[in-house]
Amino acid sequence: GTTIGTNIANVGQVVMSQSVKVDIIGASHLNQVCAVVPANSQIVDVILNVTTVNNDSGTATVSIGDSTDDNAFISLANVKALGTTHGTLDTEATDVGTTDLEVFADFVAGTEDGSTGAATATVLYMQNNNLS
Repeated sequence: GTTIGTNIANVGQVVMSQSVKVDIIGASHLNQVCAVVPANSQIVDVILNVTTVNNDSGTATVSIGDSTDDNAFISLANVKALGTTHGTLDTEATDVGTTDLEVFADFVAGTEDGSTGAATATVLYMQNNNLS
């Protein structure tokens, strides 16, 4: 509708999302594109969901960020454990600016010998919610 009640405008934003599988098996994989968030959007959450653990004999982590700050949204999430990690959003999230923002996931494997692992990265955003 156009109003809530009799005199309050019914306005708001729809939350959009983009999800991708993040490769967390074997050798490190940098700059995997998670999403391309349209200009003037506001990122409201970034989520990493590990559904099958990585079995690397060393450490195994995923960071999610952009081209200027590789861990702007999630920093060094352990992918050797099942679970869901929500992002800690910094200034890039409030208003992505006047150009589209590529969001990247970087998987870093300690010894690069893992043969299992499954994870999904999801970016939630409000399109054209220009807060600048």
